[in-house]
Amino acid sequence: MRRKHLTLMAAMFAVSLFAAACGGEDRPEAGTLGVVEVEEGDAIQIRSLEAITGDVAFFGLPIERSTLLAIEDYGPIQGFDVDLGTTLDDLCSNDGGQAAAQTIVADEDVIGVIGTSCSGAAVAAAPLITDAGMVLISGGNTSPALTSDLAGTAGENYNVGYYRTAHNDLFQGAAMARFVYGELGLTTAAAIHDGDPYTQGLAQAFADAFEAEGGTVTGFTAVNKDDTDMVPALTEIAAGSPEALFFPIFQPAGDFIADQASGVPGLENTVLLAADGLLNTNYLALSQTEGMYFSGPDTRFGDNVNESTGKTANDFLAKYEELYGEKPAAPFWAHGYDATTLLLDAIAAASYLDGDTLVIDRQGVRDHLNNVSGYSGLIGTINCDEFGDCGAARITVVQNIGGEANAEASLENVVFSFAP
Repeated sequence: MRRKHLTLMAAMFAVSLFAAACGGEDRPEAGTLGVVEVEEGDAIQIRSLEAITGDVAFFGLPIERSTLLAIEDYGPIQGFDVDLGTTLDDLCSNDGGQAAAQTIVADEDVIGVIGTSCSGAAVAAAPLITDAGMVLISGGNTSPALTSDLAGTAGENYNVGYYRTAHNDLFQGAAMARFVYGELGLTTAAAIHDGDPYTQGLAQAFADAFEAEGGTVTGFTAVNKDDTDMVPALTEIAAGSPEALFFPIFQPAGDFIADQASGVPGLENTVLLAADGLLNTNYLALSQTEGMYFSGPDTRFGDNVNESTGKTANDFLAKYEELYGEKPAAPFWAHGYDATTLLLDAIAAASYLDGDTLVIDRQGVRDHLNNVSGYSGLIGTINCDEFGDCGAARITVVQNIGGEANAEASLENVVFSFAP
């Protein structure tokens, strides 16, 4: 049997007919985005859009896996299974996000999407997905441009219908700035980005916050994602003699910066700093990253309970290791789990049975998400603001112990905590 997608006028007509047939019995009116009908024997359709291949697969795979586990733990919605379909790859790029989003919106039965991993992919994917009446909920995006400046102004890439459980990088930039200036006692710093909305936004957030702390930013420049010779950019940075260098970028560019920085005159003793884009076991295992500091989400979730499934963070990790033979390689696994259960809760709240058919109101899904407050997730208490920022703002800085054998331990080697 096929699922049927209803336009707004058809949906409103169907609802009114049903209400009349039931003697005027109250039924929800169709919202402004129409409804989707899921017929008996079919499944509710959602999708996963993450970076699952290439150099950043370590980042997206744990989120994709957390989505699968969340669907399993949650179970059916009013007797209807939830189908994730084929996971799509955002390639951690604008082009990848756009191509995958075009595939998703071609299926009018899709209610919502968990993704993207990378902010650059979301810039292209979000308008397509949200314009189709679907919602996009990310466990990994952190660029302020996707939501707001936290002072009431929408980001340049904000779209109604976009949400995230990951933090806003204005918090992460402030956390790293406070650590460098207040804890390490360094008063000069520089930053490098690669032009991506995530890397540029976080580098700028750090620079602004560092100056607000009282420090001096001696350099701010960009490299290309595919550069291998970082000496020209590093030489430019070295001219300012910074005590610290923050480069919140991805691999493989991050490998070359860490490897080449110490050989550039003026940077021999500069403290190297990175962020969650490089906070993974592969990068921590590299010899040139020993001693580096990394900012990222506070993952000390312990016995936090997801209220929709009753599972704790420890329950999740035990099941993850059992199924995949390893711990999550990057830090946003819990954010992906909570993003998924928020979407499933929203679908449950915005749906009703019409005989043997499940009717899901698209606007009702957004209305539910817009009003999330005090939700208990694996990441802690979740509250969604008017721009879709739902994530906890707690940030930690970890220091790399060094060596492949210590990579997992380094993920938990917290040396500084930040909670605004």
